[in-house]
Amino acid sequence: MSMKLLFLGTGAGVPSRNRNVSALALKLLDELNEVWLFDCGEATQHQILETSLKPRKITKIFITHLHGDHIFGLPGFLSSRSFQGGDQPLTLYGPSGIKDFVESALRLSKSRLLYPLEIVELSPKGGRLDLGKGWLVDYQALNHGILSFGYRIMEPRTSGELLVDRLASYQIPNGPIFGQLKRGETVTLADGTVLNGQDFLAPAREGRVVTILGDTKTCDAIQELAQDADALVHECTFEESEARMAASYHHSTSRQAAQVAQASNVKALYLTHISARYMGRDAKQLEDQARRIFEGARLVYDFDEFDVIGGDSSCPEA
Repeated sequence: MSMKLLFLGTGAGVPSRNRNVSALALKLLDELNEVWLFDCGEATQHQILETSLKPRKITKIFITHLHGDHIFGLPGFLSSRSFQGGDQPLTLYGPSGIKDFVESALRLSKSRLLYPLEIVELSPKGGRLDLGKGWLVDYQALNHGILSFGYRIMEPRTSGELLVDRLASYQIPNGPIFGQLKRGETVTLADGTVLNGQDFLAPAREGRVVTILGDTKTCDAIQELAQDADALVHECTFEESEARMAASYHHSTSRQAAQVAQASNVKALYLTHISARYMGRDAKQLEDQARRIFEGARLVYDFDEFDVIGGDSSCPEA
């Protein structure tokens, strides 16, 4: 099943010609027929128009923090979703204050949503969200001067697929027997043959883990959220020579992001939230600095899309 990360906005602070501000879609279409959105900076709905995403498929939005480049697109997106076939409920998660921001914007603009909207304000102490069907999201406060969350998304473990080819010689008709075997049960066929379902199942697959961080400087919570993740999305606002500036603004450098990835044993590192000062070769140096420490680092651009690969694979794939 193909879990994908689609970067809708990869810039820091203000939009630029090459990068819009923060927004990231986690596409779970094969797994849940849903898309989860992380942050919703200004003009996110315009970015979505350049993709195949359907707003009605976005059922959950996770806000990392309340700086404008992460939330100013919310009122527009929420309103437009009503007119784009979005009648399914939507849940918005974020720090304290997100409810007041959204409800005030909708009330003052006299916008009426045509779908149920639930807003959940998260505890600054961190916690776990049980989102049903075995999906869990852990969240913790980072270090950004204001409350900024990092999220660890955990896919449930899936049982092995039924190896239908191995069953071909038994000429089993379509029906409940296949379901019993898929559940690993033992069945007796009409001719007396006994089949153990466990013999016809592929190995179970451990659920994938994706860690998506808000803006932050280095802190202990990052490594806890990122440990053994299949994909880590880490801000990279500054390059290493500006580490002092990064610290003063509660941001991270490319080197710091790579150090986290290495220490946390992640498989792939995606560097985002890039300052507009870095263009062309200057932007590439962010990736080069990170790769000297962690080979699986990749600088991302708007509309880049990547598969989240579980298991032993360690190379990001477009």
